[in-house]
Amino acid sequence: MPDWWQAVLVLAAAFGTTLLSAVAGFGGAVLLLPIFVAVFGPRDAVAVLTITQLVSNGSRVWFNRHDVDRRLVSIFAAGAIPAAVVGALLLTRAPVPALTRGIGVFLLAMVAWRRLRPRAAMVGDRGFAAIGAASGFGSALVGSVGPIVAPFFLARGLVRGAYIGTEAASAVVMHLTKLVVFGAAALLTWRTGLIGLALVPAATAGAWAGKEVLDRLPTAVFTGLVEAGLVVAGILLLLTG
Repeated sequence: MPDWWQAVLVLAAAFGTTLLSAVAGFGGAVLLLPIFVAVFGPRDAVAVLTITQLVSNGSRVWFNRHDVDRRLVSIFAAGAIPAAVVGALLLTRAPVPALTRGIGVFLLAMVAWRRLRPRAAMVGDRGFAAIGAASGFGSALVGSVGPIVAPFFLARGLVRGAYIGTEAASAVVMHLTKLVVFGAAALLTWRTGLIGLALVPAATAGAWAGKEVLDRLPTAVFTGLVEAGLVVAGILLLLTG
């Protein structure tokens, strides 16, 4: 594929998946990940995805800033930050074929989890910090764990803008932590950094467009599309890993 076609594909994917995340609250990053793996390779893909997701989630925080549950974000961060550091360090040493197959398994498991456990029991503050730790570790290795943690945010009674904004603010904490570790471990290079920054306009536009349609369209349609995409992407990564 010519380089300019790759650029168009990546920009379009960044816009579309960010829009999906802004409406459904999850799924954009894990749909974007297989495309990044195909274009950049699995290790660079996670680094580029982290920058893109930082912008995407930061935009969703801004557009829903008045509804963010800051206390819940701080509880989540208490577990997510140290775990994200550990996961990011492991990523820098993981063999590439195993990492690719692992991402494929993760995508399929994510869909199965949502089908088997569409609702999660509400957990207390300590339990939510533990969820933050699991999320930080998993996000560092595979880029995003939004579909798995989404039910726990919903179980705390968050809806619409409060859910979208609070979940996004929690993700921002994880992505900032990962970028610090990636930079220290030389995984975040000038190349991956510039690629991630080049996707900022597309990601921001997708977040804005998603906010515009959030109150107009049923999220069930988007959820079904996201899950179908996860299945296809997971199978492809298993076959090519």
